[in-house]
Amino acid sequence: MNSRSYAVIGLGQFGMTVALTLADAGCDVLAIDDREENVQDIAEKVSYAVKADVKEPGILQSVGVQNVDVAVIAVAENMEASIIAAMQVKELGVPFVMAKAMNALHGRILEKIGADKVIYPEQSMGVRVARNLLSSGFLDTFELSPEFSMAEFKIPDSWIGKTLRDLKIREKNKINLVGLKQGNDVDINPNPAEPLPADCTVMAIGKNEDLNKVSGN
Repeated sequence: MNSRSYAVIGLGQFGMTVALTLADAGCDVLAIDDREENVQDIAEKVSYAVKADVKEPGILQSVGVQNVDVAVIAVAENMEASIIAAMQVKELGVPFVMAKAMNALHGRILEKIGADKVIYPEQSMGVRVARNLLSSGFLDTFELSPEFSMAEFKIPDSWIGKTLRDLKIREKNKINLVGLKQGNDVDINPNPAEPLPADCTVMAIGKNEDLNKVSGN
């Protein structure tokens, strides 16, 4: 169980997903939104859910946001509410503040206020989709930096029936294999002496150019 506590401010699709995912992982989650229906939808699934307008002075302190370890500001569609929420949370001394931004200007304002991390979910998803389209061999990718990614791809034909010890993937392909997936089962510590099955997918980390070479085999 994750011992850290979280506040998720704004329960749109993004905020709701973050709050529920954290709660499912056993985290202590305080969910906040100004719409009663959203609060009711999540009330039984998180530690505490409260209806509150973040634009109201002192409201976040009154619901105990100062007691959490991490605050996620997910009200990006309302820039005024987003900025006010970020200011309140920083003033309350929350150790780590992550804020969702609609655009670069919004992001710069949040950074100046003191947000520890600003994210652009729509932009990130767009990059992810584009990389998947450009790299037809990838089943999924997650960008770690402009140069490095983690990718999932179908096992190359030349790897089937061979062991990791024989393949020497890191030395020959310049990528690091981090797991094998068969159906819903993921093995993050595959036996280096066991032949690789034909019906698996590979999860690996490396430079984009090196991952593209392997996934295209």
